[in-house]
Amino acid sequence: MLSEKQNVPKKKFKVPHTFVIIIGIVFIASILTWILPAGEFARVENAQGIKVVVPDQFSFIAKTPVNPLLIPNYIIDGFSSSAKLIFMVIMSGGAFNVLVETGALQVLIAKVVAKFGNKEAIFIPLLLLVFAAIATTQSVTVFIGFTPVIIMMTRAMGFDSITGAALPLLGGAIGFSTGTLNTSTTIVAQKIAELPLYSGIQYRFFCFFVFWIFTSIALIRYARKVKSNPASSPMYELDKLRNDEDVDASHDSSLTPRKLLVLLTLIGSLVVLVWGCVTRGWDLPEISVVFIWLGVISGAFAGFGPSTIAKHFATGCQKLTVSALILGLARATSGVLSSANILDTLVYGCTIVLNAFPPALRGMCMYWVNFIINILVTSGSGQAAVVMPIFTPVADMVGITRQTAILAFNFGDGFCNYILPMSTALMGNLSVANIPYDRWMRFMWKIMLLWLAVGSALVFIAQMIHLGPM
Repeated sequence: MLSEKQNVPKKKFKVPHTFVIIIGIVFIASILTWILPAGEFARVENAQGIKVVVPDQFSFIAKTPVNPLLIPNYIIDGFSSSAKLIFMVIMSGGAFNVLVETGALQVLIAKVVAKFGNKEAIFIPLLLLVFAAIATTQSVTVFIGFTPVIIMMTRAMGFDSITGAALPLLGGAIGFSTGTLNTSTTIVAQKIAELPLYSGIQYRFFCFFVFWIFTSIALIRYARKVKSNPASSPMYELDKLRNDEDVDASHDSSLTPRKLLVLLTLIGSLVVLVWGCVTRGWDLPEISVVFIWLGVISGAFAGFGPSTIAKHFATGCQKLTVSALILGLARATSGVLSSANILDTLVYGCTIVLNAFPPALRGMCMYWVNFIINILVTSGSGQAAVVMPIFTPVADMVGITRQTAILAFNFGDGFCNYILPMSTALMGNLSVANIPYDRWMRFMWKIMLLWLAVGSALVFIAQMIHLGPM
């Protein structure tokens, strides 16, 4: 009997579906609403017209816990508030499926592989820098539609799909999270802290390049490891199931006039998209429109008829429907916490913890506290309006410059988003890349620890040099 029991194979742990993971987080949030006291800060409109909290006016209020049976209601609310992002993801899927069917992308990939196939030490840092530069003024969601193209390139070069997804995600994280030019985080925070706009930009650019260097080294090492041993990739089994024709560098690499026009349409769409976002303030609806035109025009240049374009576009949309739904689920958590009025309570508790640390460590602790708060408030401008009115006087009292407090806010607000299943920037890119969240985390936890260490050191240096003004 004993030997029979010993021969029974142990069941391997199977990671739940992403839907289950996110709904589990929403459920835990609803349980917290029954445990934690509800509270709120008084809020006023400052001179810049931003509604901010009054740090010394916090009060506990009557509990308004969330019934777990109402979680589906919050999920539907999450779908409603994420509708524009969901439609953008679906439209990008349709557009890029048309592009794939034209064969033009395969030509582009063949050319890139021929030039950079064994030069990952150039290819990876260069693309990281391009994405980081764009994200200094834009959200990483801008890259969602272009992630599949990068993945096709990296797989053709012998890497895995995680390497491809990491280029826009990690590059975008560096550009957004260091806050060099970001209006929705840095500028909002500096207005609240009453600092000159864009002050401290030299040190933030220094941080930008420090993060870029360390991240490039880490990603190059990972890519080389996967190239030498494909089985070491968390995506090994799933990548084998992908359509190998999409990444075949030998696939009909002749650049016909029609394919050239398709590629020019792709490049033109990217230029128009970035131009519109930077100079015209385009948001998700306008980006969706660009993707629709990209699919239609590229299909026409390829010689497809209207029905063929429609068929390929619909197929691409269908592939991303389930993935797009993840984005709606991700919004439900913040809805639960907000309706129960425990977000302010959690922020208030974090400030108490911050004051318990030695003065020399409080700058780093402010970074870690903002990191934790970002789990609850993923909106950059929303988090600035909540935490900066509190951390500004705290910084004054504990000997941290306000500029250092803003740096800690930027790091905590930004980098955390790339491990959170509630983050639309992360889940949107993983969705179009068909990378399960658990596979991403097998890669990402090391990068996250690296970012925590580098960010802590940079905030500590800022505190030591009294980064100013103020």
